[in-house]
Amino acid sequence: MNLTISGHHLEVTPALRSYVTTKLDRITRHFDQVVDVKVLLTVEKQKEKERRQRAECNIHVKGSDLFAESSHEDLYAAVDDLVDKLDRQVVRHKDRLQDHHHEPSKRLM
Repeated sequence: MNLTISGHHLEVTPALRSYVTTKLDRITRHFDQVVDVKVLLTVEKQKEKERRQRAECNIHVKGSDLFAESSHEDLYAAVDDLVDKLDRQVVRHKDRLQDHHHEPSKRLM
């Protein structure tokens, strides 16, 4: 899995980087065919004060691309919300990939 964490208008500290990677381990625990993950953390200056911290993530999995974003006044809370959204999308994607058709039962005569 290739992981890219970048910041826009903020410096990505080692503590923030380790927090994001530990949270993203939850996604790879549910679905191991994750190819590429790109996380963008931003601080927006024009927005209202309570929604300034923003986290976005693009995940390239086998079969499709998933995207989620979250805004909050705390960057760590935005990352938590982001991972919750991505986790739901990954579980739904995994459920679509699985074959749910059962073998037809043979008639006994």
